[in-house]
Amino acid sequence: MTGFVSFVGSGPGDPDLLTVKALDRIKRADAILYDDLSAGPILDHARPGADLVGVGKRAGRASPKQDHVSRLLVDYAKAGGRIVRLKSGDGGTFGRLEEELVALKAAAIAYEVIPGVASGVAAAAAAGIPLTRRLTGRRVQFITGHDVRGTLPEDMNLSALADRDAITVVYMGQRTFPALVALLTAHGLPADTPALLAEGVSTPAETLTRTTVSALAERLAQGVSDAPAVILYGPLADL
Repeated sequence: MTGFVSFVGSGPGDPDLLTVKALDRIKRADAILYDDLSAGPILDHARPGADLVGVGKRAGRASPKQDHVSRLLVDYAKAGGRIVRLKSGDGGTFGRLEEELVALKAAAIAYEVIPGVASGVAAAAAAGIPLTRRLTGRRVQFITGHDVRGTLPEDMNLSALADRDAITVVYMGQRTFPALVALLTAHGLPADTPALLAEGVSTPAETLTRTTVSALAERLAQGVSDAPAVILYGPLADL
């Protein structure tokens, strides 16, 4: 009998941010295929005897290929039981969810998707600021800072990204942020636009740096840390 797959968003790392449904699926799983950033205390909730398989990806590090992860997920599901695919943050937000859904559909395997707290949302909460503002931050946009080659995407809508009234959340963008800021300022974004670098959100290693886009670009041009991070810029509240 074919198993059932639960795609579980684990949030940014703090087990207390798991939803009730996510926690239930983790506790009852026969096998958990987890991202790097979903490891640690979250896996402490797995039942004894459950298979725990690391399939995570980290920017700048050797990682399993996506087709390998998808095949492994299908193989576990075909063996039967309750399978959890544990994804950091929210699986549907730059979490390569679509490729794995396609693989399960092709294999006629049933699944469900349980959302998690996206790291961009958690970063704003950790900083104690709203992600939208009534008059000056009416739009939020989530973007990736690199493409499949690890470089800045070439087809970005720079006019939208330079919109002074939008709050932009950049995933996987530390290495390419200096290049992005050069393009944005050329398209009219002020160099003193507020920016927030959030590293290790909701973990003991959490670090929040409030600065400007130009100052942050200069800092990141000197080097980046290995900590998972998101960058927010735009009309961020100064409470």
